[in-house]
Amino acid sequence: MHLNNINPELSVGTEMQHIRVAILDLYNNEPNEGMRCVQQLLHDFPLMAHQTLSFKVFDVRFRHDVPDMDYDIYISTGGPGSPLEEPGAQWEKKYFTWIEELLMFNRLHETGKKHAFFICHSFQLLCRHLDVADVCKRNSTAFGIFPIHQTDEGRVEPCFKNLSDPFYAVDSRDWQVLQPDMKKLQKIGAKILAIEKERPHVKLERAVMAIRFSAEIIGTQFHPEADPVGMLHYMLRPDKKAHIIKHHGQEKYDEMLLHLNDTDKLNLTQGIVLPAFLKDAVQRASQLVPVPVHRKS
Repeated sequence: MHLNNINPELSVGTEMQHIRVAILDLYNNEPNEGMRCVQQLLHDFPLMAHQTLSFKVFDVRFRHDVPDMDYDIYISTGGPGSPLEEPGAQWEKKYFTWIEELLMFNRLHETGKKHAFFICHSFQLLCRHLDVADVCKRNSTAFGIFPIHQTDEGRVEPCFKNLSDPFYAVDSRDWQVLQPDMKKLQKIGAKILAIEKERPHVKLERAVMAIRFSAEIIGTQFHPEADPVGMLHYMLRPDKKAHIIKHHGQEKYDEMLLHLNDTDKLNLTQGIVLPAFLKDAVQRASQLVPVPVHRKS
């Protein structure tokens, strides 16, 4: 899909710059709001007058489709199921090969490096593939809009700039990233940016919620693309409402609905994290002056 932002008053000699984005769809052909949100963010991103942007969706799990290195930016989505359930599966082999190609490309090139954002399921797979932490099943499902706490590195992370601490994001998972191997993370230059909310009454280690793997690659356990419209649509479905109330209670359900109407929570995260990533990636890909980050009210 092509997204154009063309100024008709540009002189004939002005060179148009085209940004190519690959979306790696890990939803395995299941209905979701994540794909809509990612595509909407790309539609809304404020290009410069002499820039165009296009994106292509690659169905990784259902069609075993992965992109090559011809794209400037990669966004790998969340998805259902276990990040450990299909070791050796054909789609997984191709996905991990793509990760290795991405890492190798960035190692071999001083300029024009590829930028990538890994969300939820993709984040777990990346941590597992790099063997930088333990990816394991949670004692209970995490579902809702939760506070995310920044580390010292997270407080200076450009993608988190202007977020509160803690900030709020959609968290939906049965799995988690625990016990990060700090030596391995330091060896590759990675930094933990955020961790799970503190629960003093629960004697369990807090999960890792975001890692900056390199200057070009970042991943989050939470869903930075989620918007209140999509979450409300999801939560008002009779089956989902019944499921949430059954497993989390009416009080938790009502609290989530209140968070959706709080502009200091989900709207803020959705309007900052991925747009800031795109701003940096587009700027580096085009070698232009900084592009202003678009935020939704």
